[in-house]
Amino acid sequence: MKKLYIIRHAKSSWGDETLDDFERPLNKRGKANAPMMGERLKKTGVIPDIIISSPAKRAKSTAEIIANEVGYKNILFLDDIYEATSETLSKIVKRLDESYKVIFLVGHNPSLNELAYNLAGFNENIPTCGIVEIEFKCKKWAEIAPQNAKLVMFEYPKMYKENMI
Repeated sequence: MKKLYIIRHAKSSWGDETLDDFERPLNKRGKANAPMMGERLKKTGVIPDIIISSPAKRAKSTAEIIANEVGYKNILFLDDIYEATSETLSKIVKRLDESYKVIFLVGHNPSLNELAYNLAGFNENIPTCGIVEIEFKCKKWAEIAPQNAKLVMFEYPKMYKENMI
């Protein structure tokens, strides 16, 4: 059994128009939502075997905050995740070491939406800091496919309005 958590970066700031897209930081809401969603994951008892993230500032910050909340330290930042296609993301996941059972993949839309759709038929928008959990009945990451995929969970910050800024 393999589990993939697809995590979209938290809300980013558009306040400084001189910043390159890659350098956009989290805004106030993003800085509040990322730890809250990390805490939600911690409460379920999930601990990743690895966190893989885009190195873009907003994704990197989200990955680091969530890792801190769940008590995990090993984050692999891959340049290929930034501006990746869903096919690229799928290839990254399928090449992962078989010792990993639980993976957090932190990145960007539209590729995360497309990946969730291609793997599990998930046809909703993943909002900022949204999390989609997909479980695969297989032993190797190379074997993940829609035929062995099951959508387990979809959560996002606005589900918990009391935590919204």
